Order: sequence, then structure tokens, then C-alpha cells
Amino acid sequence: MTQLPHTTSIDLDITGDWLTIWFNQPQRRNPLTDDVVNELIAVCDAVGGSCTVRGISLRGRGGFFCAGGDLKSFEALARGDTTAAVASSQRVGELLAKLNSLPQVTLALLEGAAMAGGLGVACCCDVILATSDTKFAFSETRIGISPAQIARYVIQKCGYATARRLMLTAARFDGTEAQEIGLVDCLANSSEELMALERHIRADVLACSPSAIAATKALIIALPNVAIDHTIEFAAKNFTACLQSSDGREGVRAFLDKRKPSWQQES
Repeated sequence: MTQLPHTTSIDLDITGDWLTIWFNQPQRRNPLTDDVVNELIAVCDAVGGSCTVRGISLRGRGGFFCAGGDLKSFEALARGDTTAAVASSQRVGELLAKLNSLPQVTLALLEGAAMAGGLGVACCCDVILATSDTKFAFSETRIGISPAQIARYVIQKCGYATARRLMLTAARFDGTEAQEIGLVDCLANSSEELMALERHIRADVLACSPSAIAATKALIIALPNVAIDHTIEFAAKNFTACLQSSDGREGVRAFLDKRKPSWQQES
């Protein structure tokens, strides 16, 4: 069983082999404070090499996902030492990189609002689910800052042209438009429907090999940086490592035997 860190600004709820991470400062609309960032990094480090956590959901308490950066700390950083401001931004970048590359399938369940850095966190997840009335904006330029650390993940999720428009104009939009532009993968009309969507995706994930999911995520993340004349060899090595792993041997044998593989769970 994975040993999870003690946290105070986020809640951790593990049910079976699925971890739900809750932003838990609803009175402040769940901002990304330094404590939240540090605790999320600790959780990513704990589950990054885990064989027992097979999926992760991110949610916000109080019907609100995440308001983004902590503006009170931004005010202090704006008037303080440049080195401290750079270090703070780099710490957020470290979190986003770790979340983006986790070997598990990650879901973001968005309700109420997902703004600025909070929406950037969601863009690092593999699947984004949202209610149709959720409010969205990459609002940084409205308050005189840039969406610096989240930009690459917004582009990754939305595509270059759409991400460019949304980040430059700080446009406000709802869940319906978010799905139309590809930011949201699945849309719900209520919290109950949102949870039903999550259960459906969980069932799909738990039918898949954990090591194959990890290898596929590594492949997806690495391919854009692999030289074009090396992609065939790179993909072949990724495939062979999967095929010859214990999950690969078990999966092929189970298919030929017409039985479920050892990792597959009942829905």
C-alpha cells in the first residue's frame, strides 16, 4: 500500500486503488497557496512510483474547483526579492511537470469555477470533466501577470491557436464552450452526472494494465521531443518493453485463454 504524506491544505481520499485529491479551502475558493503546491508535490512524489494507486481524481470542496494562484502571496512577491518570486514560480512549474507526467490516469472534475493556475492544473490531467455551468478563464492578464508556468500545458490541451486566444484575451467562458474548444472532454449537467461520468471512466481505467497505461503516457509525453528519424525505433522499444513485461505476457495469455487478465476488476 502506498504511504501517502500527511496534508493539511488538501484532503486525500483513497478508495481501493483510486486516489481523490480535494482542494480544501472553500472559504477562499481553493487557491493554489504555497502549502497546497508543496503538498501536491509531496503526493505526486509518493504515488509516482506506486503500483497500488491506479488512478487519481482532483476535485474542489464547496462546489468550487480552484481559483488559481494566491493573490495575497503574489502581492508580497511583487514588492519583495526577485529571487524569491522566481523560486515561487519555479515551484509551481515543478508541480505541473510532476502532475503532467504521473504514470497513472488523472482526472480533473470541475465545478463552480476553474480559473488561471487552477485551470492550468486541470490541463495537466489526462481527462477533464466539468458541469455545463462551470466558469472558466485564464485570467492572468486581467490582473497584470502572465500565465507563465501553465502556458505549455494549456497549449498541450487546447492547441496552439485556441490557447493563444484564451490566454491573451483572458476570455471568460462556460462548460459548454469549454467542451466545444476541446478543453473539457466530457460535460455533465449536475454534480451527480459528473460523478457518474467519473465512475464510468474509472471502470475503463481499471480494465487496463497499469504498466501499459504508464508506458503509453511516457510515449505520448516523449514523442514530440523525439527526432523524426528516431520515432520508429523509440516506439518499437516502448512496445517491446510492454509486451515482454509481466502485464504484457499476462494480457496476451489471458486473451488467448479467453479469460480476464489479473489486473481487471469488476465494474
